[in-house]
Amino acid sequence: MRSVAEPRYALVTGGSRGIGAAIVKRLAAEGFCVTFSYVSDEKAAIQVETDVRAAGGIAYRIRADLTDLDSVEQLADTIPNPALPHLDVVVNNAAIPTPVAMIEDTALETWSDNLMVAATAPFLIIKRAIPHLRPGAAIINISTINVGTQPVAGVAAYAAGKGALEQLSAIAAVELGPRDITVNTVRPGATDTDMQRAANPDPAVRAQIAEATPMRRLGQPNDIADVVAFLAGPQGRWVTGQTISVSGGL
Repeated sequence: MRSVAEPRYALVTGGSRGIGAAIVKRLAAEGFCVTFSYVSDEKAAIQVETDVRAAGGIAYRIRADLTDLDSVEQLADTIPNPALPHLDVVVNNAAIPTPVAMIEDTALETWSDNLMVAATAPFLIIKRAIPHLRPGAAIINISTINVGTQPVAGVAAYAAGKGALEQLSAIAAVELGPRDITVNTVRPGATDTDMQRAANPDPAVRAQIAEATPMRRLGQPNDIADVVAFLAGPQGRWVTGQTISVSGGL
């Protein structure tokens, strides 16, 4: 087992806001040197860097549009580099804001973009990361309770992409276990993020969603980051191939 005093390196996709930003900050607080991707909100990405460094951590931003294959390949090509010489943790968190629409009203582009961001990009990132993952590394894929336990109308594209991601996790756990690499999926429930507020702009609707949980509240990004940090750390070494709902009981 490696000493936690050794430099540890993490890659997080979609790390500029919401759950992703909380994961970046938490992993940095745990001592990881974190590289995170963002697509358009550079101001938010810079703020995450600033917050991490103000707390004594290390974080670097890198722009990557995960709907674009060339951009995904360019992100993968950054491994290794001086800021990311190898990998101890990969978190595939990125998602795209998706209009709530019934299947008959869902554009093919929306479907394709969701599959690209939620499934194809993580596949390519994991594929390219494998040679650089050290024994004891962890891959954590962020899904949604809309896959499996809480299917709802209007999110077919989003849920299909995340469903594919969950199957990728299951197979990767089997393939990478002999290398002492864990692979797990985290399913957040309704979480108080920009994406949640965009999908449900009416505060009354968000209040109804919160009331439907046994905990009677929306999740906070740090609730998800706590579980990711556990899976990324030494206490999570005997957990692999699992799908963990972090949803306040839903």
